[in-house]
Formats: sequence, C-alpha cells, structure tokens
Amino acid sequence: MADTPSSSDNAPQPVMSVRTAALWALASQYASFAMQFIASVVLARWYISPEQLGQFSVAFASVTLVAFLQDFGVTRYINGERDLTSEKLQTAFTISVLFAWGIALLALLAAWPISLFYRDPGMFTVTLIIASSYLLVPLAIVPQATCQRRMDYRSNTMIEIGAALANAGATLTLAIMGQGALALAWGAFAQQAARLIVSQWRAGGMLPWPLKITDARPIFAIGGANTVQVVCSSLSARAPELVIGRMLDNAAVGLFARASGLALQLRLLISGAVTGVFYPAFRRVRDSGAPLGPPYLRVLGAYTGVTWPALAGIAVLAEPLVNLLYGERWIAAAPLLTWIALSQLCYVAVPLYADLPLLLGRMKPLMRRMVIDTVLSVILIAMTAPFGLVWVAASRVVHGLLYIIVYAPLMRDMLGLRWRDLASVSARSALATLAAVGPLLASYALWAGPADTGLVQALSMIACGIALWLATIFLTAHPLRAEIIDLAANMLGRLHRPPSTATP
Repeated sequence: MADTPSSSDNAPQPVMSVRTAALWALASQYASFAMQFIASVVLARWYISPEQLGQFSVAFASVTLVAFLQDFGVTRYINGERDLTSEKLQTAFTISVLFAWGIALLALLAAWPISLFYRDPGMFTVTLIIASSYLLVPLAIVPQATCQRRMDYRSNTMIEIGAALANAGATLTLAIMGQGALALAWGAFAQQAARLIVSQWRAGGMLPWPLKITDARPIFAIGGANTVQVVCSSLSARAPELVIGRMLDNAAVGLFARASGLALQLRLLISGAVTGVFYPAFRRVRDSGAPLGPPYLRVLGAYTGVTWPALAGIAVLAEPLVNLLYGERWIAAAPLLTWIALSQLCYVAVPLYADLPLLLGRMKPLMRRMVIDTVLSVILIAMTAPFGLVWVAASRVVHGLLYIIVYAPLMRDMLGLRWRDLASVSARSALATLAAVGPLLASYALWAGPADTGLVQALSMIACGIALWLATIFLTAHPLRAEIIDLAANMLGRLHRPPSTATP
C-alpha cells in the first residue's frame, strides 16, 4: 500500500521514522514559536495596546467558531485511511473544498452581525479580513495532509515556518505603520496565504479538479465526529474572549488573550508539534495489530514529563515574566497567566484524547464526552465572568480537572490500561515537576518575591530546577529516562563518528 496515492508518488519514497518526524516537527514548532514570540513582544511593548489586541481577539474568536469546521476531518481521514487510493483522495479534496468554502462564506456574512453584537463598528473590517483568509485554507488542507501521511515532516516544517514568517512580517510592518488591530488581521491573512503557497509547492501542485464524489461515507462519518469535536473545542477555547468582550470590554479581552496566548504557545511549543506525528504513527501500530497501550504510556510520559514542569514554571514566574517581556501596562495579565498555565497541566494529562478514539472507531462515546465537556466549560465561564478576569482564569483550572474526569476513563478502557499504569507515569511526572519549580518557590521566600525577581535570580533558579528535574527523571525511572539516554547516545555517536574520506 502506498502512503500517498497521487500520480507523483508512483516511485517509492523514503518514510521517516517517528523519532525523525518528531524532531522535524519540533524544529518547525520552535522556529515558528520564536518568530511569533519575538513579534508578540515587540508588538505588545511598542505598537499594540490591550484594547487593540482585545478587538482582534474577539473578531478572531468569533470567526474561528465556524471557520475551524473547514477541515471536516479530511486531514484525519487521509492520515487514518488504510487503503488511500487516488479516487478516495480526490473525493476527500472535493468535499474539503466545497465544505470549506461554504464555511468561509458564512464567516464573511457574519462580519457585520458580529460588529453589531459587540457594539464596535471598527470590528467589522477586522472580522472581514480574518474571514477572507479562510477562503485560502481548503487548497492547503489536502496537500499538507498528504505530507503528514507519508511522514514528510521536512515539508511540514517548511509550511509552518513559511506561514509564521509571513504572519510576523505582515503584522510588524503594518503595526509600525499604525494600523493597530488591522495589522493583526492582515497578519492572519498573510499566514494562510503563505500556508497555501508552500503546501502546494511541497505537494507538487494539487488541485481538486475535476470535482469528484465517490463513496464519501467514510469521510462524512469522520467529518461528523470531527465537526462535533471542533465545535466543542472551539466553544471551550474561545468562550472566555467572547463572554469577556460582551460583559466587560476590549481591554479585558486583550489582557486575557495575552495570558492565555502565552500559556498555550508554551504548551504547543513543547507538545503540540508532535501531536500530528503520533496520529499516523499510531495508525501504523493499529494496522500491525500491536496493542496501543504501551506506546500510549510512553507518549503520556513524554507529554507530562516535559510539559508539566515548563507550565508550572510559567505559573510560578508569571509576574516577573509579564513585566520583563511586555512591560508595566500588561502586568494585570500576570495573575491570569498563573491560573491559565496551571489549567494547561490538566489538558496535557490526557494526550490524544480525540485522535485515538477516532482512529479506533470510538466516535460516539467521544462525542458524548465532548458535549459534556463543552457545556461544563461554558457554564463555568458564565458563572465566573461577572466577578472579573481572575475568576474566569481560575475557572479554567476547575474545567481542567473536570476534563480529566471526563476523558481519562475513555482512554483507559479503550487502550486496555489499568489506573495504576496511568497513575504511575503521572505521579513520576508530578515529582519531576515539583523538583523543577522547587528552587523558584524557595527563592521567593529566601531571596526576593515575584514583584522584585530579577533576571539573575530567575535564570539561576531555572538552572537549578532543570538539574533537579533531570535527577528526578533518572531516580524515579521515568519513561523519559530511556529517551534521554538514547538521545545522548545518538549525539555522542555522531561526535565520535570518524569523518568520511573522499576517494580521489
């Protein structure tokens, strides 16, 4: 079975190992993060106010409530289908384009009602630009998905870096020209344009013509489940900005968006990049008939063992971090960042909660849990919003705990795991997390508090925390220990490899 069935793939292609693909994905995530992070710091310090960020955030959240439906599960279908023929791929492309352009049209038509609902005439143009960018998305979905299927994460790296570079360049240029929220909107448009151009280039040019729909039932089955997931996750993720924008003001939305954006960026920096790698990797394990439980425990260890300490460190360093990066006018975002970073610990605790049920055909129990999870999230936001931003941020921690209660039993039963297996990995990650943030917490009592923490104190305590984290990983026989040893052995092997000699 060929991994990609297009005519350009008749010749056999090398398939990356999961580890190599993960390294490429991480390289992509780190480079994209670096560009976005530097741009966000420059924008927040000199060019974008909380009110302007809030206006963009409300418009973006409103559009993405429907725009995230554009994929319609096509990416998962292409990556998970056992026998992906050229005819099936063309059907998937046709459905993707027709459905995605319909969603983009709805987003465009919603621009004016959104500006009316939030009583902000300036939001109309911002929303219109963001919605227009989604006209470009469908022509990039299938080309990028085929790269993922064949584990070609070199191409995916080029796509993501190109998109991030276009976003940062357009946003900074227009912000310097004084365009405010419009600069952010045009940056989003430039990002989608670059994603389209680079993905088409790397896929060798893939167009959905002639349109073809043949036996689309498997796509619609995955698409239905994917729609429920996207609606639920989009509502849960975007509800804070939408509710705050209506009940408070754009400045409050900007502060919340700055805190949640930083926490989410860090989470995606560490674990988000490799999520796309694991889906086709687990598909291969499934097709081989091997059990998925053992590799899932290794994934759980990698996610929690690395991401938990980093997020906990962000929570502890929230005040000095916001002050150092964004300046005094954003300092009100610091307590929000603490709560939101802590909530992300919970979301990382159940990795691949949507991907594996879809891969294993457990869509109905997944959809039921998604609806329950979303309802709980929206109720918590509605209950806490009248009390202020800190209450909304704290509600994310409560929602995160409920998220674990909702999804962990499904993953355990589906993968044939025992509670003690999951608890053993999570407990060792928790110990490593406490070891990592212990020096920072101690320094607040013995050196200087968060408001007075300087760069020397922060960096020295982070270094101590990393050393203690590494020691705990080895002392507790954490699943990451084997990965660290293998990585070190590979690096040493390359250093000691004799140089090749060219023959004259």
